[in-house]
Amino acid sequence: MTYCVGLKLDRGIVFASDTRTNAGLDNIAVFSKMHVWERKGDRVLVLLSAGNLAFTQSIVSLLNEKINLGAESPVASLTSVSTMFQCARAVGETVRELRRTEKEAVENSTNLISGSFILGGQIKGEPPRLFQIYKEGNFIEATKDTPYFQVGEHKYGKPIIDRVASAEMRMAVAAKLILISFDSTLRSNLSVGMPIDLLIYRTDTLEIGEQRRIEEKDPSYRKISAGWSQAIRDAFARVDEYGDEVAEPGAPRKMPETVTEEGVAQQAAS
Repeated sequence: MTYCVGLKLDRGIVFASDTRTNAGLDNIAVFSKMHVWERKGDRVLVLLSAGNLAFTQSIVSLLNEKINLGAESPVASLTSVSTMFQCARAVGETVRELRRTEKEAVENSTNLISGSFILGGQIKGEPPRLFQIYKEGNFIEATKDTPYFQVGEHKYGKPIIDRVASAEMRMAVAAKLILISFDSTLRSNLSVGMPIDLLIYRTDTLEIGEQRRIEEKDPSYRKISAGWSQAIRDAFARVDEYGDEVAEPGAPRKMPETVTEEGVAQQAAS
């Protein structure tokens, strides 16, 4: 499986994806799930993929074939369209195209062959935009109220993003947030693994900003991971214990009274 996140900010977009793929505990490999197309001064497009590796790789290959055909391509490509919305449509149409081509394998296989995607970036003349493309080929766009998307094994990394993410965040803070989200996921799900691919795109630069692969021994990542673990332990220690009152060390704990039918009747009579 995998875990991918795209977070749209006022200052740009932060993307991240893990690199683990597995076909069982004895068949684990590293594959990038982050695909980038850049034409400096014109556009930067980033596609994150989750799902069946053969399916998602085929989607990327089809997208590249359409780009390479140039003017000869009978359909729109990621480099020929003029808006991010049209890019999202191009990816969605490619998903539907592949599903039609391999309809029998997709519908009758005991292993579901599908994939979902996060597409984001900027084309000259419009602001940065972020989309989530579903396995059926339809898609939605991020908004100010919901500025992020996740695909893959997102349940462990979702709570911290739900609580903290906002479009006004600085890029460095957003990168920290996403890495904490990944740290939570890595600790709880063996199907997601290091290294992590991270890309930071800044609004109106129209070129890739910071792009790096974060290994398990990366000192900045280890510092964030350790700091977050300690912060959770400290916060947990400050929360009151269960009950109406927090008992002092060694003091007998006051237990809640047991409610009986007789007691309820007496209260009603009084």
